[in-house]
Amino acid sequence: MGAIKETFYISHGSPTLSVDETLPARDFLKSFTKDHFSQRPSSILVISAHWDTDVPSVNVVDGPLDTIYDFYGFPDNMYQIKYPAPGAPALAKKVKELLNASGFDTVIEDKKRGLDHGTWVPLMLMYPEADIPVCQLSVQTHKGPKYHYDMGKALASLKDEGVLIFGSGAATHNLRALRMVDSVATWAEEFDTWLKDTLEGGRYDDVINYLEKAPHAKQAQPYPDHFFPLHVAMGASGEILKSELIHQSWQLHSLSYASYKFTAK
Repeated sequence: MGAIKETFYISHGSPTLSVDETLPARDFLKSFTKDHFSQRPSSILVISAHWDTDVPSVNVVDGPLDTIYDFYGFPDNMYQIKYPAPGAPALAKKVKELLNASGFDTVIEDKKRGLDHGTWVPLMLMYPEADIPVCQLSVQTHKGPKYHYDMGKALASLKDEGVLIFGSGAATHNLRALRMVDSVATWAEEFDTWLKDTLEGGRYDDVINYLEKAPHAKQAQPYPDHFFPLHVAMGASGEILKSELIHQSWQLHSLSYASYKFTAK
């Protein structure tokens, strides 16, 4: 398993992505290893929007990992899904070492946590065999985008060991703005378009300073847990050669499934 040049930001959207065959994002993730990343990784590191902690935390667990149902009010069959991937304790400890060496002094080893739906929903479609070791890294939403970008930079060398790194969130994520209509909210589309143009134009400082630079930033991301995984993925790419939108679709009027690939030089 050779070095990996790519990192990814995956918009996992609604938990219903796990069962709703009509969602285009589901087809995108099912074809991920054919269309966007054919290399088999040695292990997978996921920065999930659904693990928010005071300090960086990694799950140091021997597999199989528990499947966490961190949602409520959804169809019963969603609570029957299992994704028993093996844990990646060696990777988790390496993540801790790299973060410590880069000035992230306190990193917690969680020896019980399994996989939340920000991780298992995309992975069940990307790697349905659940046979690749997985480690999760938490976000700290009381910190800022630059902090998360620097976190990613600290982890960039993991790609040399064949580790696939991706952030899992949603390019727009305002739960109060969801509607059961087919149209797309103007503010959401404008933010989403800005993000695409800015990333593909290589204006990464603007993405780090999105609160000042992006239209409708607080409306599109009223709480930054689903956006900071993007900054980690950007940082983990190292010196970015190319940023590419690899999927775009919408659900519930304002929920963007925009997903990106970052390729290093």
